[in-house]
Amino acid sequence: MQEIATERVISPARNIQGSLRLPGDKSISHRYALLAGLAEGVTRLTNFSTGADCASSLGCVSGLGARVEHKEDGVIEITGTGGHFRPSTEPLDCGNSGSTMRMLSGLLAAQTGRFTLVGDASLSRRPMERIRKPLEQMGARLELTEGHAPVRIDGAPLKGIDYATPIPSAQVKTAVLFAGMQAQGTTTVHEAVRTRDHGELALRAFSATLERSRDAVSIAGGQELRGIEAAVPGDISSAAFFLCAAVLFPDSNLIFDALGLNPTRATLLDVLTALGGHIGVLNLEEKHGELVGTVQVNAPPQGLSGTTISGALAAQLIDELPVLAAIGPYTQSGIRIRDAKELRVKESDRIALVAANLRAMGAEVEEFEDGLDVPGGQTLHGATIDSGGDHRIAMAFAVAALRAKGETLIRGAEAAAISFPEFFDLLESVAER
Repeated sequence: MQEIATERVISPARNIQGSLRLPGDKSISHRYALLAGLAEGVTRLTNFSTGADCASSLGCVSGLGARVEHKEDGVIEITGTGGHFRPSTEPLDCGNSGSTMRMLSGLLAAQTGRFTLVGDASLSRRPMERIRKPLEQMGARLELTEGHAPVRIDGAPLKGIDYATPIPSAQVKTAVLFAGMQAQGTTTVHEAVRTRDHGELALRAFSATLERSRDAVSIAGGQELRGIEAAVPGDISSAAFFLCAAVLFPDSNLIFDALGLNPTRATLLDVLTALGGHIGVLNLEEKHGELVGTVQVNAPPQGLSGTTISGALAAQLIDELPVLAAIGPYTQSGIRIRDAKELRVKESDRIALVAANLRAMGAEVEEFEDGLDVPGGQTLHGATIDSGGDHRIAMAFAVAALRAKGETLIRGAEAAAISFPEFFDLLESVAER
């Protein structure tokens, strides 16, 4: 077995050119895998995410009695359990995947038996109290260790609830809807900031019925799921790194085929347009409720302007904020981020790591409890970057390194494999030197 490189050297580029077809969207892959495991019949998925996180979701449903087969043509075939997971004698290993742990807990809350979910050291530090409260209100019993994994779930017959998420979280919303689908009565989730709706769209794809209002989504209990055939759209969170790289170089031209363009995820395109990037969307179509299209990006000849990201926008862009901050020094007036305290409890403290790594590259940056001020008009130099074992930090600073003077060494580059094993090779394929 080939060992994954723990360090990667990034040399400066003079341009970004080419076309990319990216691995399947992680958010959609997780939800399809989990629902397929519970559904009646067979689900066939193409372009499933290649990341380790989504493999954790497949492994967990396999441990619960679903049959998962990797076909030679890249198709993943999942034969579901027809609504009844069997309790696993071993703990279910969620690896580094908070998505797996939180959303699977929602499915398991209504199942008969005791289930234990474990994860790696990073996942075991992330907050799980946010799923315990609503699921216990519905009638399940969850045991945590000081608010963290391992998560022990005693499933029980559930009753529908009205629940307002205190922190915007698509994972928590999805967990509650997954539980509500199996509960008695109707479950409604209210959210002050609308989060990504892949959970709702996936439930509909698997034959469930939901109702959506402006700030709430409801699901009636007692619904059964049926397997589907689907191609997972390319991951726009993975595209974010290439989009941000492309807008750094005046002569860039980058095309993405079959990219997921869900409106609750495509906010980054609006931000890059506001910064001056030229974004074109071609061949837009809908598949299982998800929008998919071809995207072309060109950089503005005059360079990027600057922007402030706060409030609802910060919640919608939470995964993309590290790479936006990392290119902030190359903008004219800088990037200011606020209302993003959630970044401190991701796979790492992303605010602290972004600030430390920008300073290592010679940038001025001011750190706040809920964000960063990254002034524009700066010149960065190559440096040694600490990923902190966080895939998004490793990838964000690989992008920043493309415009730096001199080579940059990314330590912990293997973290990228958690979500995007092909990242460094694809970046090299479009970087002209």
